[in-house]
Amino acid sequence: MNHENKCANLHGHNGIIFVYATPIDQLDELGRIVDFSVLKEKIGGWVDTHWDHTMIINEHDEKVIELLETAPHNKPLFILPYNPTAENLARYLLYNVCPQELKGTGVIAHKIVFYETENAFVEVSLDPKDPEIIKAYAQ
Repeated sequence: MNHENKCANLHGHNGIIFVYATPIDQLDELGRIVDFSVLKEKIGGWVDTHWDHTMIINEHDEKVIELLETAPHNKPLFILPYNPTAENLARYLLYNVCPQELKGTGVIAHKIVFYETENAFVEVSLDPKDPEIIKAYAQ
């Protein structure tokens, strides 16, 4: 929304997401932070369900939402509280999705790297020792 170049047009992207995890306390009894299949299932599964082949739209882009809601589709729109830039998608994953999906696993996602192309990516990270972050994952 309000982009000054070609990205002002409705379009889609492919992406590759790297999730960096750290234990809340310590490695598990096998010496791991977490089995990678857990991250794939929880975070990858969430992405597949909510973002894969879905239009991700800024909640303030009312004209586009209205237009797309009248178009035939088999998946609901994903309404984001801000523009669906790579930076914002990474931030949303890190601060909204990961705490929700990894809650109670003993693991904190502390960095997301989101590749939009092979040479264009963003990185968003947080402090995994922050008590508020630990609290969000432990509840």
